[in-house]
Amino acid sequence: MVAPLQDSAESLATPVAWTDAAGRVVGGNPAFASWLGVSLRRLAGLSLADLDAETDRLSELLPRLPDTGEALRVRRARLAFPGGTERFAELWLARLDDGGVRIEVHPADEFPGEDPATLLPAALSAALKGLAHEIRNPLAGMKGAAQLLGRRVDTDDARELVGLIDAEVDRLAALVDRLMNPAPPHDFHPTNIHAVLERVRQLAEVEAGWAIKIVRDFDPSLPEFPGDADRLTQALWNLVRNALESGASQVQLRTRAEHHLLIGDAAHRLVVRVEIADDGRGVPDDLAERIFLPLVSGRAEGSGLGLPLAQQVAREHRGSLSYRSRPGHTVFTLLIPVPDDEP
Repeated sequence: MVAPLQDSAESLATPVAWTDAAGRVVGGNPAFASWLGVSLRRLAGLSLADLDAETDRLSELLPRLPDTGEALRVRRARLAFPGGTERFAELWLARLDDGGVRIEVHPADEFPGEDPATLLPAALSAALKGLAHEIRNPLAGMKGAAQLLGRRVDTDDARELVGLIDAEVDRLAALVDRLMNPAPPHDFHPTNIHAVLERVRQLAEVEAGWAIKIVRDFDPSLPEFPGDADRLTQALWNLVRNALESGASQVQLRTRAEHHLLIGDAAHRLVVRVEIADDGRGVPDDLAERIFLPLVSGRAEGSGLGLPLAQQVAREHRGSLSYRSRPGHTVFTLLIPVPDDEP
């Protein structure tokens, strides 16, 4: 376990270290040693408690790490070599197969004051508002044309497609309004995740036609949860569209119930898991660490806004968005907690 981890982390600019099952540092990359201002040799054998500048915070979190390898996010952590200068960072802790812990560090000075995955630069925001203003009239024209067309079609399939056009125009109009007049998120309403995914499936089949196979693997026992169906549709459609643009021939929409799961540092009794899996080219290695940052895209024509928006929607629902990828197999996982007072 240590050798492959060391090989993969060696060239990363992100500080990474790992411990043994007892919680003692057994390795790290040069970026981690440089960030703390000491050599790797001096870090070897130290426990996380030794490096924790806050009393027992990390020691208390370690027993809560999932055995599935999913990362636990620790906000505003303080680390320091004993007697050295404190460093502030966001940490991602993940359990390794041998019982040790992988520590990924995102220093506070990378993102001063704000989380870049949820904010856009002011200039980009202004440009989007200008674009939103310009597309209002075409949207109104599309809405009227869809209504006229709906009066002339006489088959169920045609009426379904007209209804899809009408619903998507409404969703785009709502997005335009949000860009023009930013407002707090809408009130949540009981949401059926399978209804959301069915709408996403329709959009995918309309866009890709027979070039893509959509496979549904749904857990019918999942309850409704408080959510914003339009925002979830937008987020999941972004993930499916990325799969289409990566050359995938098959996309799987999968749902499952997870029990007693950690999201960040909060424990939840019941969590809805949504997976979007595809057989496309995968996430390029050079983008793997920055994929959720705005304006980062692997395609020349890509905006780099789809994944940051999807992550923002996950956070609006107190959930998380993560991924794993290799050529031919990419899975994005959306986790949404169900409040304890829900069935």
